[in-house]
Amino acid sequence: MSVSTSTGTVVDLGHPWRGVGPFIFAVHHLDAYPRGNADMGPAQGISDRPIGQDFGNPSGWNMYHGEQVPGFPAHPHRGFETITLVRRGVVDHADSTGATARFGGGDVQWVTAGKGVSHSEMFPLLEQDADNPFELYQIWLNLPARSKGVDPEFLMLWHEDIPVVEQDGARVTVVAGTYDGRAPLSPPVASWATDPTSDVAVWLVDLEPGASITLPATGAAETQRMLYVHGDGPVEIDGVAVASGSGFAPGSGAAPTITAGDLPSVVLVLQGVDLGEPVASYGPFVMNTQAEIVQAFEDYQRTEFGGWGWESRSPVHPRETPRFATYGDGRTEHPGDQAS
Repeated sequence: MSVSTSTGTVVDLGHPWRGVGPFIFAVHHLDAYPRGNADMGPAQGISDRPIGQDFGNPSGWNMYHGEQVPGFPAHPHRGFETITLVRRGVVDHADSTGATARFGGGDVQWVTAGKGVSHSEMFPLLEQDADNPFELYQIWLNLPARSKGVDPEFLMLWHEDIPVVEQDGARVTVVAGTYDGRAPLSPPVASWATDPTSDVAVWLVDLEPGASITLPATGAAETQRMLYVHGDGPVEIDGVAVASGSGFAPGSGAAPTITAGDLPSVVLVLQGVDLGEPVASYGPFVMNTQAEIVQAFEDYQRTEFGGWGWESRSPVHPRETPRFATYGDGRTEHPGDQAS
């Protein structure tokens, strides 16, 4: 359902949230996890859950595909990119390139799947004496045909390094695309976001009650933009009321003004120039033709995109492990450290 206004269109975001331009979709996970047990799973037990397919959110949280720890055990991707922003809680990552990590608290993980990668994303519950609130965004960004066969690349953007712009009760986290003169950290080398014609931006806008902010106009006439409104309350965008859980697509070239109501609000901004190519997708694969989808399944069944070098399909790190990333070439880094 959509409602057109003089300044843009209010849309039903659906689930997952609909994409715009080169973005395939976005997912917002918000889980009120309870205290953890000795194995970093829910202490209250999961015997009543549909283990391996728990998406019903019966008590404010899900196990997803996890059997002991919530999350997504090893699964494949090909032909697109994932941008994962963790606001609360932590994610333990492992993949078929040999990379592994623990990240959270505002960190962003960017993976260009290219010709294929298998990875796991587990959500260990570290606190045994307190609840484990968890919040994550995962955004799927398409790749042009010329880049669907590149080698996969895993990249960590630590929250200590990600630019933030603060303006009178508004806080903009600049994940991709320059905002108010603040350039983002560099994405993976083969990302569509590295193309100067893409006009790709990912901005997360936090608004205090009553705060207002005007976004810059898009950099290209072909750019498409969607404002994903969520958080505690609705907002007003160019005089149009937009409820939490709805989206707003401004008119071409617009510089929309967002104003929060009496409650804090959050707006995820995605924008970019559409690739202008056919899209064929099925599950974890996004290609240009159905024949390429069939080939992706065959390749994964034959090679598992490099094989799975971990003992478990859902590996997690010890509870006391700090945030870190180890890349496939053996380099290890921690937030604030030089790569070694």
